[in-house]
Amino acid sequence: MIEAVTDAEIVEAYRLVATLTGLMCEPASAAGIAGLLKRARSGASLRDLTVVAVLTGHGLKDPATALSLFEEMTPVAPTLENVLGTSIAAPA
Repeated sequence: MIEAVTDAEIVEAYRLVATLTGLMCEPASAAGIAGLLKRARSGASLRDLTVVAVLTGHGLKDPATALSLFEEMTPVAPTLENVLGTSIAAPA
């Protein structure tokens, strides 16, 4: 299925990814997440599906967006422990 999403839906998904996972993706790569959110809100059941949304771009491709959308950012030391502490758990 191919479906269009708006810029506002992409920004919402971009913020959601950052807030829930601590990952900074490039805004355009959040379009897949925005599409999934749109489908779920339209009543589509995704409950029994395995869904993979690939974030194809790192947020450093567009740091101005992050700086404009988030009022407060907390810097962390670039350690393996910090990276692993904010990543999504791998499926069992």
